[in-house]
Amino acid sequence: AFPELFLLAVHQHPTVTMATKFSDISKGPKDLLTDDYTNKISLKCKKGAGPVAVTIETARGSGGALSSKIGGKFAYAGLSFDKVQHTADGGAVLETSLKPAPGVKLSFKGNKGADLGIDYTKGSLYATGTLDVKNMSKLSSSACYGVNSSITVGGDASYALSGKTGISGFNVGASYKTGPAFVSLTTASKMSQFNIGLSYKVNDSIILASSTTHSSEKTCDVLAIGGAYKADFGTIKAKTAGSGVVEACLIKDVADKVTLTASGSVLPSDLSTFKYGLGLTM
Repeated sequence: AFPELFLLAVHQHPTVTMATKFSDISKGPKDLLTDDYTNKISLKCKKGAGPVAVTIETARGSGGALSSKIGGKFAYAGLSFDKVQHTADGGAVLETSLKPAPGVKLSFKGNKGADLGIDYTKGSLYATGTLDVKNMSKLSSSACYGVNSSITVGGDASYALSGKTGISGFNVGASYKTGPAFVSLTTASKMSQFNIGLSYKVNDSIILASSTTHSSEKTCDVLAIGGAYKADFGTIKAKTAGSGVVEACLIKDVADKVTLTASGSVLPSDLSTFKYGLGLTM
């Protein structure tokens, strides 16, 4: 039975893990299957200017027009300005954080909305809280606890403060790691859907991963199955989804602190659907 297996795993792996956010409980498989894939042409430049780290990002739109956004990050008097950014459409982004006590971080994120947050960590516990201070419409919280080096459990909930007030969402999740294998199980849509993430490290060069969802409407929906291969010339990633689309990308350091990412996707039954992306980060 599951409780007996759970207690057995706890007994066999007593080492405590580092604190992890609940939103990152499936981070391994998710990052492998989503990061680096793109169909945009972009250039990202990072440069230190005294105490300020400046980032300029430029992307080419579908019509060929270039759009850029410029941002920076710095700290002053104990307050961290994690992102101060202006976008091509005239928008602005501001993200700040402050650590008033050990294990406590207060944060503010402003873009189209405005959120005030708090993160609390102690040992293997990571708890968060977020309040929409612009519209005062929602309060969200999460907690995640590393039982040991193998097992992590957690959950999140949101409460609507306007309109139809009350609990608007709640979900739980857990992850288990043993040797080269990792599995995560999380719920969505008020526990009406189950998400399973899997990854397996074949060796130092090859990692495989998959992501699926399961619900009463659809027994199994394959979001992606793929892997990564670290070669001497760079890292190759490839994946396919239930829709049949195949994607692949190459991440290569072409010079010191200069990384090139080339990506492409296509539906094998219709080669006219081919799309490509190219990104350069320096």
